[in-house]
Amino acid sequence: MHHKPAGKRLAPGIIRALRTNIFPPWAPVLTDVAVVETSRWHHRLMDNEQPTNLHDSSKPEGRAIKGRGAASNPEGRFETIRHHAEDDGWSHELLDETAPRPRTEVTEERARSVISRNDSPDIHFTQAINPYRGCEHGCIYCYARPSHSYLNLSPGLDFETKLRAKSNLAEVLRIDLAKRGYVVSPINIGSNTDPYQPIEKRWQLTRAALQVLAECHHPCTIVTKNALVERDLDILVPMARENLVQVFVSVNSLDNQLAAKLEPRASAPHRRIKTIRTLSDAGVPVGVLVAPIIPALNDKDMEAVLAQAAEAGACCAGYTTLRLPYELKALFREWLALHAPQRADHVMSLVQQMNAGRDYDSDFATRMRGQGVFADLLRRRFDIASRRHGYGRARELKLDSSRFVPPRKPSPQGDLF
Repeated sequence: MHHKPAGKRLAPGIIRALRTNIFPPWAPVLTDVAVVETSRWHHRLMDNEQPTNLHDSSKPEGRAIKGRGAASNPEGRFETIRHHAEDDGWSHELLDETAPRPRTEVTEERARSVISRNDSPDIHFTQAINPYRGCEHGCIYCYARPSHSYLNLSPGLDFETKLRAKSNLAEVLRIDLAKRGYVVSPINIGSNTDPYQPIEKRWQLTRAALQVLAECHHPCTIVTKNALVERDLDILVPMARENLVQVFVSVNSLDNQLAAKLEPRASAPHRRIKTIRTLSDAGVPVGVLVAPIIPALNDKDMEAVLAQAAEAGACCAGYTTLRLPYELKALFREWLALHAPQRADHVMSLVQQMNAGRDYDSDFATRMRGQGVFADLLRRRFDIASRRHGYGRARELKLDSSRFVPPRKPSPQGDLF
């Protein structure tokens, strides 16, 4: 099987977009990317991981891979060459639990700008930073998967195994915040990929960004499903005292077996509830996001999640329903066929009922919470449970933007004295 060299499979328009930082409005978080020379780092995270050619037909599509969300590596929508694997019957006999699994690779990326802007009417923040591209959590439902196509990588296994780390994030963030005319508003950390995914333990880019924001007294919000956020309490607690930070922990189910398949490398649900308690006890305002709600799969847990999160100290709550843009439609259907075949048709029938008869409806008015009878039922259930547990709405906490102090611009000559 022959492949064209990487970098030559994108349409010319996409290559220009990568070079000029111009991307379509559906993906505002991609505007901070620069085409640069990179260096490759390999990060071993699991025993028995070996380098794997993820386009190789020796691993047939359609088999679950332990520790990963996606089961295949389909081409992105900008690819000009399609690959098709044929199974002669031997591969399934030879593959077993001891077979090598895809190894996580982290590529260092030098960004020109790290603050992306958003003007979507259904998103409550206007600025965001994402330290990483791709996410090792491997959540099969992640709406950010299609963004990997802009890197000439697959939204499937590539999204969770071929990651990019913006190694100069803190340095560029200082420059962005020091620009003349910069308008302060809360920066969301983790709008596209989780800022506390496992590789953060080594790279510490999220921590570096928080240090800059704390130094400048800049407000921010954080969204994560990883207990690693507790590591940064030494930064978050002082920021909370100045009303500069709010953390949202995403918990969409309390079923450990389901979570292990839906979001294989995120913290376990009970561990995330414990994180809510730890943050709350430390004085950091924390909310819970029941997201995404997948009909006939995890929607039954909504009330239980809200109850346990409230008991742990969550002060506000929000939810979204499943979104399946672009390549994510096929990836999620494949996941259902592997992990919930008896319910697959029912799940997708309800998903389509909430999306005007399609797998996904991008209308700003309905894409986050759906439409129709089932969506209305979810909305009523959420409202009743939220009132019962005394939740405020997720957007009600007003962070303080008045304390901001621009960072000192680095001197071309350095500190001479």
